[in-house]
Formats: sequence, C-alpha cells, structure tokens
Amino acid sequence: MAQPGAGSTTQCSSLSQDVGEPAIGTAAEASCWVVLEQDGPWGAKAATQSRLDPGIGRRLDVETAAVGGRFALMRRPGAHPDRRATERHVVISGGPAEDPWLVRGIVARPERLLEVPWEALADTSPQRLLAALPEMTPTVDPILLVCTNGKRDRCCAIRARPLAEAADAAFPGRVVETTHLGGHRFAPTAVILPYGQTYARLDEVTVVEALHAADERRIPSSLADATHHRGRSHLLRPQQAAEHAYRLATGDWSVPGPYVGPATLVDGADPQEGTWTVPVGSGERGMTIVVSRATTDRRRPESCGKEPVAVVEWRTHRLESSTMETPLSR
Repeated sequence: MAQPGAGSTTQCSSLSQDVGEPAIGTAAEASCWVVLEQDGPWGAKAATQSRLDPGIGRRLDVETAAVGGRFALMRRPGAHPDRRATERHVVISGGPAEDPWLVRGIVARPERLLEVPWEALADTSPQRLLAALPEMTPTVDPILLVCTNGKRDRCCAIRARPLAEAADAAFPGRVVETTHLGGHRFAPTAVILPYGQTYARLDEVTVVEALHAADERRIPSSLADATHHRGRSHLLRPQQAAEHAYRLATGDWSVPGPYVGPATLVDGADPQEGTWTVPVGSGERGMTIVVSRATTDRRRPESCGKEPVAVVEWRTHRLESSTMETPLSR
C-alpha cells in the first residue's frame, strides 16, 4: 500500500529504503517503558518541550533512564486539542525480557509518576508498582506506540499519523501516538508493549497485522524480514541481530521470543566494527551465534535535513548448535 509522502526523494525514510538499509538490530534499547499522556504540541525533546511541566518531564526521563528504561509521551491518534486537564492516561511496561508485564491507568496529576518505585520495574511481576500506584491495572492486551513527532523528524508526522489513525480504528484504545522511538529513517516505526517488539516501514495493512499477531504472541510473516523487523527493545543491538538470525534459522517467531544471553565482544575487536558471540535458545535447544557490525559503502541521512552517512548493518557469520540451560528450560 502506498504511504503518504512515499514518493519524496528528500525524506530520510525514502532514501533509507532506496539504498536497501536493513532494519535489523536498530530497536531502541529499553528494559522498561513509562509512557505519559500529554495532549497539545510536542517539541523535538518532548519530555521538556510540551505542555508538561519541564521539571517533571526531566525528572521522569532521568529516573527511567537510570534503570535502563525509556520515558515517552503519548496522545490519542487524530486531532490533538490543547487540553490542560491534570488527569493523564499512563502505560508502564516492565519485567524480564522473557516474561514482560504491562499496566495502564489514569493518574490524577503527572507528578504522581515520581512515586514509581523505579527498581520495581525489573521485577517479575508488577505487584510492587501496583502497591505504590493502585490506580494502575494489569492488562494482557498489547499496546502499539507509533512515533509521530514531526518536530523530531517530518517523516514521523507525514507517514505515521494516518497509519496510527487506521490502527486505532481497528483496535480502539490500544494505539497511541508517541514522541520518539529512534530510527526516523525507518518511519513509520512502532513498538508493541510489553514485548518491546519494534517494527519499521509499516503501512495501514501491516500495522493492523502487527497487533493481531501480538494478540496471538507472534511476529507476523509480513514483518519478519530485514526490511521491517528492527528487534526487541529489551536487548542490546548485537543481541537483537543474533535473535533475528536464530528466528530465521529455527522459524521461531513467537513473542516475547527466545532466551538471549549476554553478547560477548570477541577479543581485540573494535566495538564500532566489532564481532560478538551471543547464546540464543528456547528450552534446551540453543545456538551460539556470531554477529558483526559492518560499515557499508551505501549512504543516506539518519534523519531529514542531515548529511548522508554510511549505512551500518549487522551480519551473521556462524550459527553453532548447543545445549544450554535458560530461564525457559527451568
């Protein structure tokens, strides 16, 4: 399906697609997410450039980052009235990568989120968080966050806002616009919580397929390729690349996904052009996967208005079967 603005030769998303830049291993790294409703306009640095008190936004951004997470703003798809209400919808996801959880609710005022027990976002259950914020409720329905902040990059606004409205029509109350997911050149881009599954170059068909598949705890075949599959946000970039290689080799497209062990930099390798070994597995079935980060001779801008730079991509060198004990085999 054609996307709005898809014919432009100056938009970073068009240029990225033209040079065949793979999306694998580009998901924003975040072990947890704290997402606060904020209507009205957003600036490029939305946590401190919106109608939200910048002091509160800055503190929430810092506190979330300190525990390895990501703070973002959200609003409903469609018109964006400049409402000044104090009540806000909130979405928080946390937990281990293999079994994440999701809660949502309404807080009476934004500063209520400063009472989040931040270390509890890594807990295996949301009980400590719910004790501190009883207005939050666990949910089993995944939520889709679509990046639409045109002040960060025009591709996010031009391409993603119509898509967010289409997804919201199919899944009312489970789709929101958000401020920043990284990778403007992959617009329209979105993340599904609580899994952290991140997609690139969505359209009005595949965005609906993404949520349908999330309800069935899987990645749809239409998005299981290098063009669309960015990775899982709980994982570091080398781990994301290794997980994708494992999925291709085994046909395991379930979510949250397999256990992914620590990425180990090969002795003497340059982290900028490095090679990593990563154990990946499900149950007692595992692989040791070797991936590397390589700079190519293809060029494109990382966002609209910037100078072209080299495309960097992940390459898989070796997959070795192994027996392993993982949290999924206990």
